[in-house]
Amino acid sequence: MIPRYWSRSFLDTMMGSTFRWTLYYLRKGQLPDARNMLERMPDRGPHGRVGHWTSLLSRFSRFGFIDEAKSLFDIMPQKNQVTYNAMLSGLVQSGRISEACNFFERMPERNVVSWTSMLCGYANAGRIDEAKRLFSDMPERNVVSWNAMVVGLIRNGNLEEAKWIFDAIPVRNVISWNAMISGYTENFRMEEARVLFEQMEERNVVTWTIMVTGYCRIGNVEEAHTLFKKIPEQNVVSWTAMIGGYAWNGFYRESLSVFLETKKNFNLEPNKETFISLAYACAGAGFSRLGKQLHANLIIRGMESDDDDGRLSQSLIHMYTLFGVMDFAHHIFVRNIGSCSAQLCNLMINGYIRSGQLEKAKIFFVTAPMCDRISWTSMIDGYLSVGQVSEARELFDVMPDRDSVAWTAIISGYVHNELIPEAIELFSEMRTQGFHPLNLTYATLIGAAGAVANLDQGKQYHSLLLKSNFEHDLIVQNSLISMYAKCGEIDDAHSIFMSMMDRDIVTWNSMIMGYSNHGLVNEALQVFESMLESGSHPNSTTFLGILSACSHGGLVDRGWEEFNSMREVYAITPGLEHYICMIDLLGRAGKLEEAEDFVLRLPFKPNSSVWGALLGVCGLKKNSEIAARAAKKLLELDPLNAPAHVVLCNVSAANGQYLDEKILRKEMGQKGVRKTPGCSWIPLKGRVQLFLSGSKISLEADEMLSLLLGNLDEGDCFMDCI
Repeated sequence: MIPRYWSRSFLDTMMGSTFRWTLYYLRKGQLPDARNMLERMPDRGPHGRVGHWTSLLSRFSRFGFIDEAKSLFDIMPQKNQVTYNAMLSGLVQSGRISEACNFFERMPERNVVSWTSMLCGYANAGRIDEAKRLFSDMPERNVVSWNAMVVGLIRNGNLEEAKWIFDAIPVRNVISWNAMISGYTENFRMEEARVLFEQMEERNVVTWTIMVTGYCRIGNVEEAHTLFKKIPEQNVVSWTAMIGGYAWNGFYRESLSVFLETKKNFNLEPNKETFISLAYACAGAGFSRLGKQLHANLIIRGMESDDDDGRLSQSLIHMYTLFGVMDFAHHIFVRNIGSCSAQLCNLMINGYIRSGQLEKAKIFFVTAPMCDRISWTSMIDGYLSVGQVSEARELFDVMPDRDSVAWTAIISGYVHNELIPEAIELFSEMRTQGFHPLNLTYATLIGAAGAVANLDQGKQYHSLLLKSNFEHDLIVQNSLISMYAKCGEIDDAHSIFMSMMDRDIVTWNSMIMGYSNHGLVNEALQVFESMLESGSHPNSTTFLGILSACSHGGLVDRGWEEFNSMREVYAITPGLEHYICMIDLLGRAGKLEEAEDFVLRLPFKPNSSVWGALLGVCGLKKNSEIAARAAKKLLELDPLNAPAHVVLCNVSAANGQYLDEKILRKEMGQKGVRKTPGCSWIPLKGRVQLFLSGSKISLEADEMLSLLLGNLDEGDCFMDCI
């Protein structure tokens, strides 16, 4: 009886009863019975029986029954050259190179097929020197031999030597050209690949697909699509290459468009690879409904279970975790638990965290089949993102295998939660334990130093960076520009800006905002002009800096010009902060009526921030009527707003309405409205000491202030914030 773990229908359908029973006897070691099965096979011509036996042997090898194939070879009464080559090929394809080598040496005679098969075996096993010696010793070569040598050299990283062999091929076929072109594309050398592509007299769909994939690999999807449209006869492979190329480069909508367009015009049926690319495209584009339809289509086609390598399930889990549909993601994960990997577990953990289900993320983390450093770091980062600092620290302290990424995550989390002194201590501990800080570690701490205007601390991190010979990194350099600008060292910020070889939108915005905050209007506008000349496209933050600069400089016309260009020229919708900037610009220029009119004509209902901005500029020009109207509007929205109460009191007093002022102040007391006290701070010994207006000053604070006032020339930073 045939064992149950052999699918009878599979063996009967694919290989026939002779295959099935011969395989059964060979597995049981019943060689005489297997021999009898062979003898009962019909004799069709002089080479018919040995041909049938050889065919049987080849099928054993093809389906992985290599030991049974060897037993069959041993009991075969007759063998020919084809039989020997079939056995050699089986050993080579199963990766049993040592056995293949011994078999090759014992063969009574060899032909070009034998030599080529052994050549492929050596090359695929990475034994390229032996492959080259064998190639050199070959008594006869055909185009398959030459192609095998080219492919072997390319796979082992010997691209230049492969080109030398390619040039020496006496007669090349399309496979020769495709192999060499593929070698160039896989190594991102598209110019050389294109030269060969143009030289080809005849190309097939594989050639075109290799080039499309190559251009997508280097991010040139426009050229890839141009070639894609020229393919004479598209097939599902070329189609999938273009869809995947768009998806992997972040052009998710274009990926889906190619799918819809090509399916409509060519009626091609997607395969597993197509669906994988489409799942990533739906995830990237945020098309949850389309993603679910895609999944349903997979189920209808019966392709969901055809996922031996787990890549299809991974793409679906990735898609659902980005959508926040964690029930679906968990269902797919559980169904494929047998092929679980740390990467899949990390997708699930991050999915739960991203969708705000931290408790479920914790449960999954504790029960996950496998976790790695990324899993631990994700959980630490998840706790920190919601302010659960103590839980994050507990997890970090028991983390079995920390790395610089984990240290950077917890340092960044502490900074995010405004625990800057603790973050600095963690940084010191990180270095003490021998971990090398990442560029992101420095960028985070430099940004924190800038946020509290701690110039000394920022300079220390900058010095450490220089000593570590860090590679120029945009994020680090941008953080340095921002830090020096916020700490009042605008010249240092400009020096770093000018030394940068590459700049992104953050670089330009940091410099513009720095100049704007220092009241250097012309310099801010010059940087903006240089940005436009460089081809960089401004964003909403850029215009926030420009409008702020115009406000500081009283450039009303220029401010209106830039504000209007946001929508008309750059298709940027102004945000609340831009409208407030315009109110400030008009108010500072003394155009209070225009500022009030601007507020009344806003495309949305003014909120407390808008009325507060108008109230603020009224205070600058002591316009009592507009100030009173703005204060009343503000109090309607925020009855406990202290500045609004204070302004109304001041307006009443200025107009001699002392009784009204007294009533207002009494109401403030009854409501519990208190003016936010002014504050000052000073960094001392790595900590920020805060002083509030009206507070009793301690002896320690008195000593610090005395020290400060006696050392102002030494660069201590002292700031007032009202």
